[in-house]
Amino acid sequence: MKATRTFLILLSILFWSACWLPLHAERKVRVPLADGFVTPVGKPPGEGYYVFRGYAPNGHLGEDWNGNGGGDTDLGDPVYACADGIVVFSYDVRVGWGHVVIIRHAFRDLDGTIRQVDSLYSHLDRRTVSKDQIVRRGQQVGTIGTAHGRYAAHLHFEIRKNLQVGMNRLQFPRDFSVYHSPRQFMGPRASLKGGDTVAIAVDTFGKYLGSGASPDRDGPDTASRTREIPTRESAAAAKADELRKKLDRIDQLVEKNKKNVESLTDEDVDGFWDRLKTRLKSGKGTGSGEGQKP
Repeated sequence: MKATRTFLILLSILFWSACWLPLHAERKVRVPLADGFVTPVGKPPGEGYYVFRGYAPNGHLGEDWNGNGGGDTDLGDPVYACADGIVVFSYDVRVGWGHVVIIRHAFRDLDGTIRQVDSLYSHLDRRTVSKDQIVRRGQQVGTIGTAHGRYAAHLHFEIRKNLQVGMNRLQFPRDFSVYHSPRQFMGPRASLKGGDTVAIAVDTFGKYLGSGASPDRDGPDTASRTREIPTRESAAAAKADELRKKLDRIDQLVEKNKKNVESLTDEDVDGFWDRLKTRLKSGKGTGSGEGQKP
C-alpha cells in the first residue's frame, strides 16, 4: 500500500507539472539596447503627419497617425520602427486589424533601470519585416494601409508595458497598467544610452487566435482567412478542455499500471522519482504543449 500511495503522489506531481507548463515556451535572445524612441511616421520624425485620435484608457489604446492630406493620401507611405528591437509578431490578422507588426524593445530607462516594451503597428497595407528579425530605429517595417478597406488609410500605433498581450487584448486591462500613451512615453526617451546588448524573452504571447496558428516568418498570410480573436470565455473553455484531456490521460495511466503498482518496491519508486526530477530539470517537461522539447 505504501508503494501505491507513493505512485499516486508521483502521478499528481506529474499532472500539475504538465498543467503549469506554458503553451508557448519562452526563448531568450540578445538584442541591442534602444538608444531612443521616435515617432513611427515621417522623416524627420512626424513631419507631414498628425494624431487625429489619441490614447484614452478604457477606450482607444493607442494613437492613430494620419497624413496631413487626410483621406487615403498617406496610403502606402512608409512606417518605421520607433526604436531598436526584435520583431516578435508579423502577421495578416485581418478582423479589423489588417497586417500587424509587433516589435519588442529593451532600453535603459531614465532612472538607469533596464526595461522592455512592445510597440504595435497595425492596419498596414504590407509588412517588410519578419518574426525574429532584429530592426533598428527608423528602419521601415511596413506601409500605411486601410485594414483591407475597413478604414481610411492611417497607422494605429500602440506601446505596451505588458509583454503577454499580443493580439489577445480582451484578456488584459485596458488602462495604464498595460499600456503607455505613446507620445507621453516617447517624448522624454527620444535619446537614451544604448550600445549594449541584453537577453530578453520572446514568444511570450498566448496561443494566437485559439487555433494553433503561428505568425508567419516570411511575408503575407497566404491563407488570408478571417478568424475571430478569442474572448475570455472561449480562452477559458479551451483551457478547461485541455485540462480534461490531461486528466483523462492520467486516468488511463493509472488504470494501465494498476496491476503493477502493488509489486513496486521502495527502490522502484525512488528510481522513478529521480528520473522524473532529471527530466524536469533538463527542460523536457511532461506535457505536449506547443514549443516544448520532445
